[in-house]
Amino acid sequence: MDRPTAPTLDPQTPFLRDGAAQALCQTLEDGGHRALFVGGCVRNAVMGLPASDLDISTDALPDRVVALATAAGFRAVPTGIDHGTITVVVDDTPLEVTTFRRDVATDGRRAVVAFSKDVKEDALRRDFTMNALYADRYGAITDPLGGMPDALARYVRFIEDAGARIREDYLRTLRYFRFHATYADPQMGWDTDALDGIASNLDGLETLSAERVGSEVLKLLSVPDPSPAVAVMDQTGVLARILPGAVPDLLAPVVHLEGLVQTAPDPLLRLAAIGGVDVSDRLRLSRKDSRTFDSIREHCASPLGAQSLGHIAGKQAGLGAALLRSAMANQPLNAEDVVAVVQGADTPFPISAKDLPDLSGPVLGERLQALKADWLASNLTKSKNDLLAP
Repeated sequence: MDRPTAPTLDPQTPFLRDGAAQALCQTLEDGGHRALFVGGCVRNAVMGLPASDLDISTDALPDRVVALATAAGFRAVPTGIDHGTITVVVDDTPLEVTTFRRDVATDGRRAVVAFSKDVKEDALRRDFTMNALYADRYGAITDPLGGMPDALARYVRFIEDAGARIREDYLRTLRYFRFHATYADPQMGWDTDALDGIASNLDGLETLSAERVGSEVLKLLSVPDPSPAVAVMDQTGVLARILPGAVPDLLAPVVHLEGLVQTAPDPLLRLAAIGGVDVSDRLRLSRKDSRTFDSIREHCASPLGAQSLGHIAGKQAGLGAALLRSAMANQPLNAEDVVAVVQGADTPFPISAKDLPDLSGPVLGERLQALKADWLASNLTKSKNDLLAP
């Protein structure tokens, strides 16, 4: 593929104008060390995207970082000192500084690291070429592994051998699909070495904790359109490993409907569209998310109108159920239906026990239940007088 020429960072890049970050980098440099921005902030700047997390790497050992920061009047917090990370607070701004590292041993979930003075060794322990870019406080880019062309082309590629990178941390399989869905130029296609490495290491996915898998899946399903990535996950066998029984066919229609009615991406709706066996447990969803997921799946087959769906399921689950129902029926959802779901969620049932003074106990409960069923069947249009009329 054609590889663009690497640019230098625009001096107006926000993190290059961040006073706290500049002060910390200068402090490390004045102490005789390298101080480089790394990872997401540099990658996104190269791509012309807003910067994500601001991370700084250095050849200074952690104790040296603490000493230099303290001498400069900053507060140093040893948040991850065993792994080389110090949080330095400059003018109330927390900044993470991590010493260059190299992997000594990995087991597919975590790594034993040693500190290094070589930025290339630090780069080699990262996952994708586009994440192994560094920039000093003036914007001069250091590209020890030649990842700049991939970043410019929006081509997601593992560093060196894909299988080896995956065996260092099997979560990188899922990160690959998220990064592809987030950053890749669709015209560049999929990296065959990456897909081969993923397909050859499926067993490793079973060693990951449900929390890590769930977090990564929800991040993937939060991107504007994850459907092409999820389809390839299905083709490579990844989807069946992490969500047995999941079927991606309804995901693209749901994403399309979200766009038509201009609702924000809902990862729980998209997860409900995919389905699977024991989804909440396999992804260790929070109780709130699990209830929303279950409610969408439960109510998507309901014949009730949009207002009634909103009332019984709430705004998020009601809208999710309405969208999923439309996708299943291959029918559009009108913007008016979205408004109706929200209105229904905010509409209280107009009948209470005091409206039925002659009834009590189980008889009262049954009567209230019947009246509510009548009200829901009317799509919340019946008034109190309509419902109580003989």
